[in-house]
Formats: sequence, C-alpha cells, structure tokens
Amino acid sequence: MSHEMERPSIQTSPIIPKPREGRAHYATWGFIVLCIFVLYHMEQSWHHPAEYITFYFMALQIGALLRGVCNFMEEIWHLQSRYRNSWWRVVVACLSPSLRCHMLLLLISICAYMALFGETELQLFLNLILFCLCQLLSFAFGLQGPSAVEMSEICEKNNRNVAHGLAWSYYVGYLKLVLPRLKDLISEFNRANNNLLKCKETWKLHILLPVSCEIYDDLQKADSHIQYWKDLPALQLDRAGTKWRSYKQSIYTILDEDKKLNHCIVEYAPPLQSLYAMSQDESAAFSREDRLEQAQLFCRTLGEILQRSKECAGCYRLIVYEESGDSDSHFLSKEILRHIRQQHLEEYTMCEGNHKSTTFLSTEPSILISDSELPGPLRSDGF
Repeated sequence: MSHEMERPSIQTSPIIPKPREGRAHYATWGFIVLCIFVLYHMEQSWHHPAEYITFYFMALQIGALLRGVCNFMEEIWHLQSRYRNSWWRVVVACLSPSLRCHMLLLLISICAYMALFGETELQLFLNLILFCLCQLLSFAFGLQGPSAVEMSEICEKNNRNVAHGLAWSYYVGYLKLVLPRLKDLISEFNRANNNLLKCKETWKLHILLPVSCEIYDDLQKADSHIQYWKDLPALQLDRAGTKWRSYKQSIYTILDEDKKLNHCIVEYAPPLQSLYAMSQDESAAFSREDRLEQAQLFCRTLGEILQRSKECAGCYRLIVYEESGDSDSHFLSKEILRHIRQQHLEEYTMCEGNHKSTTFLSTEPSILISDSELPGPLRSDGF
C-alpha cells in the first residue's frame, strides 16, 4: 500500500465545528433524575405529581395533533405540486414521525386523567377545549418554535444544509473527476519540463478553504509571494452535453523566507465563492453569520466526503484557514508553505517508520564476552 493511502489526508482544524454528540440528551436525563429525586424527598404522596404529569402529557399530545391539523390546512393547497396528489403523503408529512405514538399517548393520557381526577364527561370536554385554546395561543404567538441550535442540529443530522449540497456538488462534479488522474497529469508535465516537480509527497491538489469565503480570482493579488508559473496538461472529458470539456490546474511558485521557490498546485474551492456571493445578495436572505456557519460545515463535509473516497486518497490537501488579524500581507503564502513542510515531515516520518519496521534486528546488537580464555561455541544452548 502506498504512503498516501496510509497517511491520513484530513488535517483537523480548530475552527471547524465537530458534529454534536447528544450531550443535550444526556443533560435532559440528568435533569429528569434530579427532578424525581427532589419529588421523592419532598412529596408525601405520588398522587399529586401523577395528576400534573398526566395533565401535561395530555396537553402535549393535543398540541402535537393540533399543529398537524393546522399544517394540514396549508398543505392541502399544495397537493399536486408537493405530494403528487397523494392525500396519505400529506397526512404523513403533517403528523409524522410520531402519528401513532401521539394517538396512543393521547388515549392513555385521557384515560389516566379521568381515572385520577374522576371528572364528568362535560367537565372533561371543557378541559380539552381549554387545552386546545392554550396550545393554539402558543402556536399563534410562536412560543414553541425550535431554537437556532435545534434548527442547526436538525439540518446537520438530515443533511439539509446549503454546505452539504455544495460539498457534494464540488466533489461529484469536479474533484472525483480530476483527483484520480492528477498524478498521471503531473508525470506527463514532468516529462515535458525536465522533471520539475520532483517531490512526490506534494503531488497533490492543494485546496484553499478560507472560512471568511473571501476568494481572489488571481492568487497573486492575495499574496505577492505567490506567483503563477504554468498549467498542468488539461483533462478533457465529455460532460453534460459538452464535448471535450477542459479541466486544468495551475502551478504556482511560493517564495519562502529564504527566498527559495517552492512549486505546488493550488487553487481555491469555488463553492466558497458562491457562499460569499449569496451573502451579498439581499434576495438570498443569507447573513454573514449564516455564511460563516455554512463555510465551516462545507469544510467539514468536504473533508468527510474525501476521507471516504478511496479513489481520491493521497491526491489532495485541504488548507483550512482563517485570515490573520494582524494584516500580514504574506499570511497565505506562509500557510501554504507550512502545509508543504508538514507533508515533507510526514513523508520523512513515514519512511523512517517503514525502515525501522523492516530491520532484521529490533535492538542494537550486543557483544558477548566470555570469561574463559579458551574458544567457546557460537551457539548459546551448550552444544
């Protein structure tokens, strides 16, 4: 197996958020245990807490059903365009995923309520009307809407973010086509240019991922130490009705502190430019905070996609960065050079590890000196 396949290709960055791990769920159960503990030590009888718990559960189930009915009154106007004339799809969309659960819990709650409170049918009916009124007022004033954190978690778990679609589009429409052929193109380039790109550990597409989404069409304007040099041979494919569509990457020279030139293939990720344009367009209703969140999720999603892609392994390097606040005009070139040096170090470490693992002796040889002046056998078993 090649070194690129063994070495992890994703560099973790502290500015990229990790997936949520359900700590809110654990905290909920912790508070449940705490409440039961307090009730156990303060209540003389469990009849009173049982009444309130039953009352509250019945109100919750009624609220869930009412919300579904209100949504149903809107969705029936979109029967053909959204649900392909299927009434069952409308019902499931409005009341799922817990339609049966809500109905069952509502029946159990009503039975328990009648058993505990011993009220007449009229009184029960009036209480149900009161529950409905409270829930409808709550919906009308938007008191039960999900928080920003809950919305973010729902979108991330169900892959409904803008970033998710952009990352997959970038991978399927570009990276999956280019990266598996990249090293062949570099080899072809080297044959025509006197083997200029000698360091195979940097035979990768270095993808710049600024979290701010501020992208320069000309890298030389971003940093004067980055200069365009040449293009790799173009990859031409028939795509979506276009004959011989051309895909090519550019080689840049990066000037380091010692005035030495380093060559590498580098480019921005274009989807980040789309996010920036969306935040500048009022009709997109996409704020700067939304752009930052989606940019971070894009970087994470793209890394996860590429990490699972065997055909792209060892052919890319994601450079996630946040612009320096000290107005360093050469911040970008330093960041790229840092990744290039890290790749050299990884290659050296990998080669050293492989060399040590294939050595016949695992420890240094020791010289055995006998106390006797007579020659002894070479074998240590006495024969």
